[in-house]
This record gives sequence, C-alpha cells and structure tokens, in this order.
Amino acid sequence: MSRMVGTVSRGIRTPIIRQGDDLKEIVVDSLLQAAEQDGFSLRDRDVVAMTEAIVARAQGNYASVEDISADVKAKLGGETVGVIFPILSRNRFAICLRGIAGGAKKIVLMLSYPSDEVGNHLIDWDSMDEAGIDPYRDVLDLEKYRALFGYRKHRFTGVDYVDYYAQLIRESGAEVEVIFANDPREILKYTKNVINCDIHTRARTKRLLKAAGAERVFGLDDLMTSPVNGSGCNERYGLLGSNKATEDKVKLFPRDCQGLVEDIQAELLKRTGKHVEVMVYGDGAFKDPVGKIWELADPVVSPAYTKGLEGTPNELKLKYLADNDFASLSGEALRDAIKGEIEKKDSDLVGQMVSEGTTPRRLTDLIGSLCDLTSGSGDKGTPVVFIQGYFDNYTNE
Repeated sequence: MSRMVGTVSRGIRTPIIRQGDDLKEIVVDSLLQAAEQDGFSLRDRDVVAMTEAIVARAQGNYASVEDISADVKAKLGGETVGVIFPILSRNRFAICLRGIAGGAKKIVLMLSYPSDEVGNHLIDWDSMDEAGIDPYRDVLDLEKYRALFGYRKHRFTGVDYVDYYAQLIRESGAEVEVIFANDPREILKYTKNVINCDIHTRARTKRLLKAAGAERVFGLDDLMTSPVNGSGCNERYGLLGSNKATEDKVKLFPRDCQGLVEDIQAELLKRTGKHVEVMVYGDGAFKDPVGKIWELADPVVSPAYTKGLEGTPNELKLKYLADNDFASLSGEALRDAIKGEIEKKDSDLVGQMVSEGTTPRRLTDLIGSLCDLTSGSGDKGTPVVFIQGYFDNYTNE
C-alpha cells in the first residue's frame, strides 16, 4: 500500500535554555533522544527549526531600559522626540517605549488608527465610519479622540493602550502629547526628530520623513545596533524583533546565527548520515480572522536558514487536475495520471494554470509559520520543531 502519511510536525522538548548554553549540542541531542523515545528516524530533507528566543537567550542578547535611553539620547539629542506608528503590545513595545522616553524630555506619540501595523485595533472601522472620520486625512488630538471614541480596551489584553503608553512615558520622566494620524509627515509639525516604530513599512516611512524635512530620523532598526555599556545589540535589526524579558530589559532578535544552523546541519549529518535542513524562526506570517491581528511582529520570519530552504514551492494544484484535465478518470487511473503529471512537471510553474491557488510564499515563511503554530508561545516547552515530509508530494512512497 502507498504511504498514507504526508507532512508531520513535531514539537521537541528541550532543557530551559540559559545564556552560554551550547545550542548545537542541546538541539541535536534533544532531537535524537525524541526520535529514540517516540520511534521515528531522520530522513534526508527533514527540517529542524528552533525559535529565535532560545538563540538570543543562549547568546545573552539583552538590552536594558537604561541602555536604550542612552542610545536614544545620543542619537536624537534628548529633547522632544516624535515616536510614530508603534505596535500596541506590552510584550513587544512597552519596555522599548520606557527606554525611548527615558532618553527625551518630551515624547509626541503618534498612533496609527483604527489599528496598528499588525492589526491591533484602537477602534473598529464601524465606529470610525459612524463618526465620519477619514483615517487617510483626519488628524485627531487626544481630546477629540476621547470625545469621539471614549476609553476603549483591546479585546484580548483588556488594555487601553492610549492611556497605558502615555502613562509609561510620564513614569519614565518625560512629558507626553498624543495624536492620531496615518501620514508620517504629520509628526513634523511637532518635532523634526523622529523615531518611526513601524516594522514592514519602515523604509518608506523614513524616506517620506527625510524628504519632508526631518532632521534626525531613526527606526527601531537603527537603535541598539551596537553595544551600549556592554549590552547586547543587533547590527541589522536593532530593537526590531525584541520582546520583554523582565520589567526593565528586552531580549533582542538573535544576531549572527547563520553559523549555528550550518553547524547543526553538519552535526546531524555526522551523527545520522542524513542531510537535514535547519532554520531559526520567529513569528509566523498569518492573520487571525477574529481579532484581525497579523502575527508577524518580527522583521522577518527566519533570520537564518540552510541553503535547501531557499526559494518558493513549485507545486501543481491536484484538485485542478482532478476537476479539469482528468475529470473523466477515477480510482487508480486518476491516481496514476496525476502522479504522471507531477513527475513531468516543469521546474518553474509560475504563471501556469495548473499551479493557480498554490501558496506563492517563501519556503522559510511557510515553514516558519508551521513551526510557530506547532511550538506556540506559552508553556508547551517545545522550542525546537521537527518537520518530516514537507518536501514530499503525491508520488513519494
């Protein structure tokens, strides 16, 4: 009988990772112990993935509120700073905001509306429409915002982020003014020194601000790009991808981890004889249909991966073949015909009708999303994910 199991994703438990731990040994040993205990064996083109969190923790890649404040003051002058387009997150941004506020005398906080970049809503579209507000043109001060929409709490966290962020700024010793706008250039009416906190639109935001006369423009990716008082850093992403470690410290996105994935790949080949692909993953790239939150708050899904994970899927749409080319067939004849099409498919199916509806995303984004859903973000204790059969198709026995 033909093999009946396709892709399998397993969460692999590991010890709790601490700074200085040897991740190569921990990941390889944990995977091989799980294989022995659960009765599976490694195959060529399996995928081993580890969360960015354990990589950064093993590296000791942390920065404190004081470190961030010092960097902000040095780069933006320590006076009035515009902080625009932050995401609404206690885990992702609150500690960063405390650090930013500690490096300035006044913060002009400009929030995008009705939601932040990743879909956390301040207000819903219906309320905004009923109020006659055009988010593409209208700029609201705090008084008008409260008059129109009152005090609204995030549906999942129960936090009024407008009040929460303003209070954090005050507690950090800075004055605060809050406005609501979606054109980044609006901030220049208040200050020429700006930190744009958007993630995936950051390059455009910087370009618009500089063209409109901003004097000093830094993204989160430009802060903590080098050590401050012996802190961690991330040369490429700065504070992007960071999240809360303690009440006064953030864990930064991991740095220099390409060597790690290649070392793990080499060690697995040495110990099993199998060529396994390896990657580091952060947030998956998917959207919650209820809360409307787009999960991807990291700058990329995967900051490091082995060469075999480069590219995009090249797949035929089986239901298209079954409903069109082979609509008259069934049973074994249909199976054999579809297998034949797969075996002779072109190496590049882009633009062909037989691939319409397949997922046109990078392999690392797809696999990283699968890993993120498998490992979860809570107490599962499985920061390593092992995937088998991802590159199989209907012809593999």
